[in-house]
Amino acid sequence: MGGHRDGYYSKHGAPQKYDPTFKGPIYNRGCTDVICCILLVLAIAGYVAVGIVAWSYGDPRKLIYPTDSRGQFCGQEGTSNEGKPFLFYFDIVKCASPVALLEFQCPTTQICVSECPDRFLTYLSAYSSSQELEYYRNFCVPEFKDLQKDPIQVLKDNECPAVLIPSTPLVRRCFPSIQVKNGVVMVDNETTYDDGQGGVRNVTELLEGAKKANLVLEARELAMKIFEDYTVSWYWIIIGLVIAMVASLIFIILLRFLAGIIVWVMIVMVILVLGYGIFHCYMEYAKLKGEAGSDVSVKDLGFQTDLRVYLHLRQTWLAFMIILSIVEVLIVLLLIFLRKRILIAIALIKEASRAIGHIMMSLLFPLCTFFLLCLCIAYWASTAVFLATSNEAVYKVFNESTCPLAGQPCEPATFNTSNITTLCPDAQCLFAFYGGETAYHKSLIVLQFFNLFMFFWLINFVIALGQVTLAGAFASYYWAFKKPADIPAFPLFAAFGRALRYHTGSLAFGSLILAIVQIIRVILEYLDHRLKAAENKVAKFLLGCLKCCFWCLEKFIKFLNRNAYIMIAIYGTNFCASARNAFFLLMRNIIRVAVLDKVTDFLLFLGKLLIVGGVGILAFFFFTHRIKLVEDTAPTLNYYWVPILTVIVGSYLIAHGFFSVYGMCVDTLFLCFLEDLERNDGSAEKPYFMSPDLKKLLKKRNKGHRDA
Repeated sequence: MGGHRDGYYSKHGAPQKYDPTFKGPIYNRGCTDVICCILLVLAIAGYVAVGIVAWSYGDPRKLIYPTDSRGQFCGQEGTSNEGKPFLFYFDIVKCASPVALLEFQCPTTQICVSECPDRFLTYLSAYSSSQELEYYRNFCVPEFKDLQKDPIQVLKDNECPAVLIPSTPLVRRCFPSIQVKNGVVMVDNETTYDDGQGGVRNVTELLEGAKKANLVLEARELAMKIFEDYTVSWYWIIIGLVIAMVASLIFIILLRFLAGIIVWVMIVMVILVLGYGIFHCYMEYAKLKGEAGSDVSVKDLGFQTDLRVYLHLRQTWLAFMIILSIVEVLIVLLLIFLRKRILIAIALIKEASRAIGHIMMSLLFPLCTFFLLCLCIAYWASTAVFLATSNEAVYKVFNESTCPLAGQPCEPATFNTSNITTLCPDAQCLFAFYGGETAYHKSLIVLQFFNLFMFFWLINFVIALGQVTLAGAFASYYWAFKKPADIPAFPLFAAFGRALRYHTGSLAFGSLILAIVQIIRVILEYLDHRLKAAENKVAKFLLGCLKCCFWCLEKFIKFLNRNAYIMIAIYGTNFCASARNAFFLLMRNIIRVAVLDKVTDFLLFLGKLLIVGGVGILAFFFFTHRIKLVEDTAPTLNYYWVPILTVIVGSYLIAHGFFSVYGMCVDTLFLCFLEDLERNDGSAEKPYFMSPDLKKLLKKRNKGHRDA
């Protein structure tokens, strides 16, 4: 047995030995992983340079304003298109689909107008009426001034459209106002229209160019209703989030004094909340029995923008009931099998509560991390937008008939004097898309890739900085022999200073490894998206395996990094040494790690679930007018799930912010606890640093005198 134990230790490193001079986080330390620190600084400098170049060339207005055939923005103030926010197409039938419209690649003249046409009108019929001709002029090119010009020549020169069709503005573009009544496609109650060139067309020809736009219209209406709901419920949403914050704070304060009782009450409350959810789903399921349309399946119903429709289906409530029942059974089984370990986990939570109680500033530290994360996200998003809009306007030859030069680049200023008009009399030089032939424009995809990579690296670095700071502060608490007398002053700020001064390189190293794995996962997702239409099942299978492997690798690296940062905070060693020592320490105590630490994480997860579930249920009853005391106070909404989901997601983020401090505290104390067991034996010469509660539960007795 002893030989087996020695072999196990030789494989996973030797246990830590007693060191009388060790009193917690080492203060006399040096800089670690300096090369990675330099690499991070250079990368940030390059990232700033990319941002400056992108901001110099980019123009976000390209995402906001549509562009006419000359590459000018519609509705832009200070230009000739001011007051003309909508893009009008001379002949929308030539556009294959709305996708072509949104990409500005429709082979027809496009101009900016102040309003979309509201009637059927041909230029030939308008020419005979001065009033109609004046209205028609609003949809001609700006250079068109001669109202007496021969109408045939006007149409030949593409100065005015041949026909106007009643249209609706959609994403700042004029689309035909297509309606379907009793299965008949109509525009302005008409099924046919004069094409202005002596022919009669069926309005179904417009359908191909606008049917997808109707889906966009529905999405727009949905977005507008959601926006309206936010405008009338934002005040109550904020109140709900404040309630979640107060509940999280009260919960953590109560854990400080009543950890055992709170944990068991929390477990019971989660079971009761899930039980009520199952009961409510069953009651709704039973109530819908026999009602017309309630037995329709979700598959047969299809996607509906009004999600309330699904709540009138029995299948919806049955699915909710099954999901909640599975979660309830899993939680009960876990509690039954892990009931003995829960007692040790409660002791760890009590110890974490004491640590946080002595370092209360740690509860506010996530705000600093959140602020830095917001900066990283804002810089990445703005740089991505400017890079995406830094292309130049590209003009190409468009021709209705066969032309050998169709699709070739052209210059609008010199087009009429070029030989293109001789070879192709009907050709036009129109704005096609944004692009460019310079080295900068050709490398835009590489710059976007670099932007995404730096985003992952900096996000992981900020998270690592927060973890190593909290770990250093809580390790100072654990290794204080006499608490709180031996706890150093301002441990959080001291740990933050040590992390930045000595270990920026180590944090950059760990976050770089994680960023590389994450960028590989993004590439795999992109390849998977491209292969969805492919029939190669072997390639799909291999890609699925790779995605699974890299997902597992990312989870493992996050776990290893987290424990490596704790060792860095305590010993000041470099990243590789810290990761190795942390991994071996955990492997030497694999049973405790697999059970005790994970049970603690599970209990903290139940705490988040309780807060989110409680606030979510309160929001549900409030916004659905089921609380009689405030029934008249609750706002009237289009979709009551909008504020409810917002409150639930916001409550989870708030609870996660508070409990992440707790989680880091528990992980740090647990690692210190394992070190304590290896370094010391509880004798007077080698007393334990752990709390009396932990010693009692582990049946360890500190043989020497110690002030708790």
